[in-house]
Amino acid sequence: MSELQFRDYGLNEEIIKALDVLGYSSPTEVQSKVIPVALKGQDLIVKSQTGSGKTASFGIPVCDLVDWAENKPQVLVLTPTRELAAQVKEDITNIGRFKRIKAVALFGKQPFAPQKIELTQKTHVVVGTPGRVFDHIERGTLPLNKIRTLVIDEADEMLSMGFVEQIEKIIKQLPKERVTMLFSATLPEAIKNLCRKYMTEPVDIEIEASGITTATIEHALIEVRQAAKFGLLLDLLTVENPDSCIIFCRTQEQVNDLFRGMADQELPADKLHGGMMQDERFEVMNAFKRGQFRYLIATDVAARGIDIENITHVINYDIPMEKESYVHRTGRTARAGKSGKAITLVTPNEHKWVKDIEGYIGFAIPQMKAPSEDAVAYAKPAFEQKLGKQQVRKAGKTEVMNRNIMKLYFNGGKKKKLRAVDFVGTIAKLEGMTADDIGIITIQDNVTYVDILNGKGAMVLQAMKDTTIKGKLLKVHIAKK
Repeated sequence: MSELQFRDYGLNEEIIKALDVLGYSSPTEVQSKVIPVALKGQDLIVKSQTGSGKTASFGIPVCDLVDWAENKPQVLVLTPTRELAAQVKEDITNIGRFKRIKAVALFGKQPFAPQKIELTQKTHVVVGTPGRVFDHIERGTLPLNKIRTLVIDEADEMLSMGFVEQIEKIIKQLPKERVTMLFSATLPEAIKNLCRKYMTEPVDIEIEASGITTATIEHALIEVRQAAKFGLLLDLLTVENPDSCIIFCRTQEQVNDLFRGMADQELPADKLHGGMMQDERFEVMNAFKRGQFRYLIATDVAARGIDIENITHVINYDIPMEKESYVHRTGRTARAGKSGKAITLVTPNEHKWVKDIEGYIGFAIPQMKAPSEDAVAYAKPAFEQKLGKQQVRKAGKTEVMNRNIMKLYFNGGKKKKLRAVDFVGTIAKLEGMTADDIGIITIQDNVTYVDILNGKGAMVLQAMKDTTIKGKLLKVHIAKK
């Protein structure tokens, strides 16, 4: 692995500052291989497992190369799921925070109009699912003429969800002069064909799939009758006593049943599946990230887009029927160089799925015995003590990034003929302020939001109560959103 640090790539100082705040110490293997090539503007095909740090591998060069002064989108990132689109948008916003890079997420099950309004603002990066992105293109609300970079993330998942045809339609609308980067855990023939058709002499990068080896994840298999599964799960949770664990089920109904069962036991759990409203799904995800509950019961919809560094255990309550799903599920643990444990419960008639998975991952999953009564009894006091403790709230990356940032609300916008330059010009002239202390500015019809960086928000808030902008004295307070 390269000994280079992020500073050695010649990145913009504002990007380096953000990486320092986010705690990115040194590049992962995929980052060390992708960043130099991406910075040169070459097409890329990257085969890399989830959890290897690949979002930052394209997010860092994308943010570095973006021209801040350009108002139209310069980068389009396509993702298979809404959760992943939201996650990538958040990561890019954090990496580009001090360069004031504006990223927008576009996905379905959310109103079209607010997305349309957001796209009328200065926008540098658009992240979205193919369906909603194509919808915006067809309606003329997503300008494409300035797109210089296309990133296709989790390409194999796009294929399995039937998005490839739609991706091709999107690609045909994009400028021919652009950089295309494709990331995938596997490279099926249909994905290779897509690359051959739309990429120019791409650089191939393959990262060894360390995420599915026993080096970082301890894999185990327990045979159990279906009727005895719930009792076994409770015993495993007692003995393993994880701080943060995802329990995967095959169906929404099974998730709901298991959630009710765990609620009856007064265990700190919540659920996540595709039958829930999108806002509710985001709420559950964010609460899990913050450590507000210990056990997340989920279908495979949650296996993509969950980027939480401290999940210690994944339990497959139901074995996945697709071998690829095993990799995506177990890849939720052992992230960012940490170790983890993946335990799969298998009924006597499900061993054919086990054989498929073992052939795919390249090793036999070790069998383990169910915890004995003595082991459960011995572990019970520590388990109950941890349950009784207040959950430790964890600060997410965005929260860490926002500690020195205050978002201010002003009650004036486009209808008062106000522009971003008016806010920058006024605020930068305040004593102790420079333009570098002003972050992302979002101007709507009747309101404006301004990020004040470097811990200077309170000072600006006080000063702007008596300072006019373009001759207008606006109401100002800390933004609620």
